[in-house]
Amino acid sequence: MSTRRAVVLGGTGGIGSAIARALLDASGRGGDDWQVEVVARRGGPVADALAADGATFVPGDRRDSSVLRGLLRPGADLLVDTVGLTRDDAVQLSPFLDDIGSTVFISSKAVYADEQGRHANSVDKPVFGAAVTELQPTVRAADGDPTSRDGYGAAKVAAEQVLLDHGAPVTVLRPSKVYGVGIGRPREWFVVRRVLDGRERILLADQGRGVDHTTAASGIGSLVRLVADAPDRRILNVADDTAPNVLEIVRTIAGHLGHAFDEVLLDADAPAFVGTTPWSSPSPFVLDTSAARALGWQPPAFWSAVLPELDWLVETAHAVPADGDVPWADDPFWERMFDYGPEDAALALLSLGRG
Repeated sequence: MSTRRAVVLGGTGGIGSAIARALLDASGRGGDDWQVEVVARRGGPVADALAADGATFVPGDRRDSSVLRGLLRPGADLLVDTVGLTRDDAVQLSPFLDDIGSTVFISSKAVYADEQGRHANSVDKPVFGAAVTELQPTVRAADGDPTSRDGYGAAKVAAEQVLLDHGAPVTVLRPSKVYGVGIGRPREWFVVRRVLDGRERILLADQGRGVDHTTAASGIGSLVRLVADAPDRRILNVADDTAPNVLEIVRTIAGHLGHAFDEVLLDADAPAFVGTTPWSSPSPFVLDTSAARALGWQPPAFWSAVLPELDWLVETAHAVPADGDVPWADDPFWERMFDYGPEDAALALLSLGRG
């Protein structure tokens, strides 16, 4: 049994920590022994837990060239960049790629564009006639604001191109809506908080039929472990084994928490301002994962892979002081999602209409 060195940039985030755990678990099951170094600007409970399991926490900024030089100049068997976003980020890694056995860059399904140029972050959502493969056209690479609607996917494409054009064995992974313990934007909170708030009814637009593929962080971890053993230049979609619809997601989450909603499945003539969820999509957005499966990867199932995150969300909520809130509460993503007034007003209107 040999010892191999892995460096995970952004290793304490939801994706990075799942990758680190996948490598550490592989060591524990009798495979190659992974020396895992997780890099993040600051420590904390996640870093402490990973260290207790055998990882090494390295404090540092991923965009500090001196930090990268110290980590990567000696070489590594595996490098995973979970936080790289722009062309400049990719250029920073370029001098070290020839000394890395296998490099993995976490991109996003937001790079894909339909025939009209619409992408996942567009105001008008894309329409794809089938599951999206890695051959689907992308938005054009650009160096604008990577935090903007149009800038994010374009920045990711620019970073992908730099890394793939280098010629070293780089695997680009394109996940969809990622979930898992410690994820920065836990979309499942949309349902969990409603359970904790004692909401008896939940309104779902389009009768809960919307589909926007989910991706388990644990699935990303297992795929990274696989490509570490099979380095190559390639792009791989990464998503759950099937794409659950909104209603299936809500029922999975509520069921695990022992809650049963009165599901109000809204038709097209229902009020437009209610019933939207983090997974609502006017047309299905499903990733084809055949290329990853061909390597021997087995994607996880949402209904089981999501359970640890749900327990973490509940534990986190119960640990919040009376005058505080969950760590992700300030994310503008959640704005008005828990304003129950409009929901109750819509329910009243619907009741009148049925009467």
